Amino acid sequence: MIRLDIFSDPICPWCYIGKTFLDRALEARGDHPFAVAWHPFQLNPTMPPEGMDRRAYLEQKFGGKAGAIEVYGRIEQAALDAGLEIDFAAMKRTPNTMNAYRLIHWAGLEERQNAVVNALFRAYFREGRDIGDPAVLVEIAGAAGMDAAIVARLLETDADYDDLAARDADARQKGVTGVPTFLIAQQYVLSGAQPVALWAQVMDELIAKIAQP
Repeated sequence: MIRLDIFSDPICPWCYIGKTFLDRALEARGDHPFAVAWHPFQLNPTMPPEGMDRRAYLEQKFGGKAGAIEVYGRIEQAALDAGLEIDFAAMKRTPNTMNAYRLIHWAGLEERQNAVVNALFRAYFREGRDIGDPAVLVEIAGAAGMDAAIVARLLETDADYDDLAARDADARQKGVTGVPTFLIAQQYVLSGAQPVALWAQVMDELIAKIAQP
């Protein structure tokens, strides 16, 4: 298997679109060579722990209401083109995602990362839920087959917080500037939501390389 390390933020719409394209490519190739692992990269590293009102955040980030509408108009069209449903009206808050990263990390220890990442994207983009809320994260963990009671206890502590913050900082120091970023075999980097056809080409090339004597 070939490592595919994905730097992502569960509130990043391009990450949601990018994962959708990747999943379609992997599903089309049952013999795909990837062992996927998810890593933290906060879009908003200075976000307050409680998060903030989403409209206020977007207008602040994009220079006012008109800028936010313009940027998210493009995102909405890209999501529609990808066949994704995003309920922007239901998304009332922009959360701090460090607790979500902790859940993704713990899910990886149980080989349940994909299910948890899918559930986080669905909860935020389709259901408008606050994925910074520990109660929401506990529910997601339980639905993914994790021990919800253990996750609840861990979220009451700072377990793995410093490690994940350090991993986020390390990614920035190594040149990651946005998400999604895909690191293939610890050598090749793809940035952005890449189309299914590109992933198919990448897999073909990797499989051919592996098959070489």
